[in-house]
Amino acid sequence: MRIPLLLGSALASLTLSTALQAPGVSAVPAGRLLASNCFQCHGTNGAGPGFDRIAGKSANEIFEEMKEFQSGKEGNGIMAKHSWGYTDDQLRALSTWFAQQPKTALRSAP
Repeated sequence: MRIPLLLGSALASLTLSTALQAPGVSAVPAGRLLASNCFQCHGTNGAGPGFDRIAGKSANEIFEEMKEFQSGKEGNGIMAKHSWGYTDDQLRALSTWFAQQPKTALRSAP
């Protein structure tokens, strides 16, 4: 009868880990965690050093652009491949995260 013992241990562990969470500590927004996949080109705040700066853009605009990438309308490039890995809910969370980030001034060439 190892199964009840294992289930009991798993439940106790889950209960203990939930009880040990610090009071008043909020969870990291889902979009923030998803944005970690975007950091190379856009930065995790959408204003990174690479390609399109998406910080502060409309969440709907970002979502629609990602859906276009998913559909293949924009070709089969890297953004299409990235977008295929997300559900609509994840794309909405990611779009909301980037839309809430402050725009930063573009750096001018020296």
